[in-house]
Amino acid sequence: MDFDRIIDRHGTHSQKWDMMEKIYGVPASDGIPMWVADMDFQPPQCISDALQGMVDHGIYGYYGDDRSYLSAIRWWMQERHGWRVEPEWVFTTHGLVNGTGLCVDAFSEPGDGVVLFTPVYHSFARVIKAAGRRVVECPLATENGRYVMDFDAYDDMLDGSEKMLILCSPHNPGGRVWTREELQGVADFARRHDLILVSDEIHHDLVMPDHSHIAMPLVDDRIADRLVMMTATTKTFNIAGAHSGNVIIADEALRARFAARMGALGMSPNSFGLVMAEAAYSTEGAQWVDALTQYLDGNRRLFDAGIATIPGLASMPLEATYLAWVDFAGTGMDAGDFTARVEKDARIAVNHGATFGTGGESFLRFNLATPRARVQEAVSRLQEAFADLQ
Repeated sequence: MDFDRIIDRHGTHSQKWDMMEKIYGVPASDGIPMWVADMDFQPPQCISDALQGMVDHGIYGYYGDDRSYLSAIRWWMQERHGWRVEPEWVFTTHGLVNGTGLCVDAFSEPGDGVVLFTPVYHSFARVIKAAGRRVVECPLATENGRYVMDFDAYDDMLDGSEKMLILCSPHNPGGRVWTREELQGVADFARRHDLILVSDEIHHDLVMPDHSHIAMPLVDDRIADRLVMMTATTKTFNIAGAHSGNVIIADEALRARFAARMGALGMSPNSFGLVMAEAAYSTEGAQWVDALTQYLDGNRRLFDAGIATIPGLASMPLEATYLAWVDFAGTGMDAGDFTARVEKDARIAVNHGATFGTGGESFLRFNLATPRARVQEAVSRLQEAFADLQ
């Protein structure tokens, strides 16, 4: 659990590191990549040991007999989230972007509206549009520097052609852990407008101390007939390259519709991803996650303290995820100007706020899941890049 260890990821086919210069113009020689949402930490040893076991065996055939894999999922969800999952509810997808696409395909038709509370994870809109559906943006409101939902306003934005709502819980990029009351509001909204509710909870293990995530099935037992849950080990344990995720559906009718689409597309799981996930969902994996969230909380505190010294910048309080959402509106600069200072002057690659939808235009997203010395260096560079404001 040496999260301070600097690991050189250059030349390892890392999207985050090896594509930074091509996409953002941030030099590979001394740039700091804080864009792609993966971590610069090695996963727990139990995952590496499981992979080594596969290598030692030396035969990489089709995966079968998933009872131990499903048992690990059930154990984790019960122990860590108080949520009982039955084995027959679980579908394994090639990550949760793929899971999102399958949900859009299974539960809506071309031309249908899919509701997003924006700004929100940019891949949702990309998948919806690519499938020939319409993105229906319901912008989040801001209270005391935090995102909140305004269901009265959202009711007036819908026209009845919407078939699905995708919720990001905890929220990316705002870092909110939604309260039970807010989640109940989501459930009521979905019922009121007859929407399938897809709850993407990929960040549900990455919650800061003093905050608690609530899985959507625990909020309202009346929502099961329209609820689709999405979870994964990939974000939690930094194994995104495994491209493995779970779509979990309690309702039999919804499950049949989803199974039909997976069958039509000939999908089957990646054995490496399943072996890694089973190893991760363990006592050793749980200890690693607990240490990780403490470390991320330290990075959050360091970063926020540094941002607070720069007039015009405001970092949204981070309750979950490792993604800082920084508002530059107070600088009076347009997005091109403040982004240039971050990327060209500070040499930091970040996600541009506008890609997350309405409400993100004045923001940039920073990935804090990197050794603390690198976070400190990023803070110092930002302070220098905006020194004229101080």
